[in-house]
This record gives sequence, C-alpha cells and structure tokens, in this order.
Amino acid sequence: MPRIDNQKFYSSAILLHGKSARGLNWRSQKTQELRFDILLSLLPKNINTLADAGCGFGDLYTYMKKKKTLPQTYIGIDSLVQMHSIASNNSKQKIVLADITKDEIPNADYYICSGAMNILHYFETLLFIKNCFRASRYGFVFNILYGEKQSKSYNYITREKIEKIAISLDVHRVEIRDAYMNNDITVGLFHI
Repeated sequence: MPRIDNQKFYSSAILLHGKSARGLNWRSQKTQELRFDILLSLLPKNINTLADAGCGFGDLYTYMKKKKTLPQTYIGIDSLVQMHSIASNNSKQKIVLADITKDEIPNADYYICSGAMNILHYFETLLFIKNCFRASRYGFVFNILYGEKQSKSYNYITREKIEKIAISLDVHRVEIRDAYMNNDITVGLFHI
C-alpha cells in the first residue's frame, strides 16, 4: 500500500486543479516539464517502444509529441481507472491498467517514470524499480524525491539506496542527475 491513499491523493488534486500538472500534485507545468527534459536527456533519440510507468494523464506523451521526440510505440501504464481513462482520451495510445508493484507489465525497449513512486513505501519502490527494469530491454529512467527526509506522505531516497538497488539488479550502467531542482533526482539504470 502507498503511504497515503493513492486514489484520494490524485482525485482530490484533480477536483481542485482539474486536468493539469497541479491536478497530478506537481507544483507547476514548468517543473513537470523540467523533469521530463531531464528524463528524456538520458534516453537515445530514436526509441522503438517506450513504456510510461505511472503515466497519469499521458502528459509525457503530449510533451514528447510537442517536442517531436515520440517513440515508434508508446505504452502508458497506470493503476488508477480515472488516469487510465484520461490518458487514453488524451493520447489515443495503448494505456494499460496495472499496479506496477505486483502485476505483469508489458516489455518495452525503455521504461520511464516521472513521480509515480513519490508516495510509495521504500519496499514498494524497490518492487516498482525492479519490475520496470526487468520489463525493459535497455533501461529504466525515473525521477523520485531525493534526500533523507522522513515524511508521512512522501518517499525520499538517497544516492546510497539507489546504488544498492542498482547492485541488486546487476545494472550495467547508472546515470544520475540531481543538480536541476532541490529534493529531486533522476536516475537511469541501463542493461548496456
């Protein structure tokens, strides 16, 4: 179970802010897009299949379309029916309804995740990362809250924990970006 009720966390934000970055509990569209830029900077330009883990409204797909960097095949994955419905309408792409911590997920060249692990417990974060990395052919790129803060609502992770995760998964290469925003880190775990 996430630290807080996933359904309430997002449905209350959507009720308050609508289908916007704030409706996904981001500070603003600007910070959401900054995170997207950092994530995408760790991926090659031409990708066959990209799976967006915790795709929310499908904003990453819309952003990549605007930037003309779409993969040949985009697959969104979200555990909430409301997000599945909105992302399906917004992107017109395949959106899978699944809990990444425990359900089978489709294979893709790369997996990407922006913020979906921020309210998970550490053990769920491990499962999420493990499942995405194993379902990827080449790698998994994600961002998460960074630091040693203790929070009842949010999940913060340290560089040391990331390194332990990488070792446990037999990751070939790790790339980390953490100088773009306070308390945020972007990580690339690569098979090659």
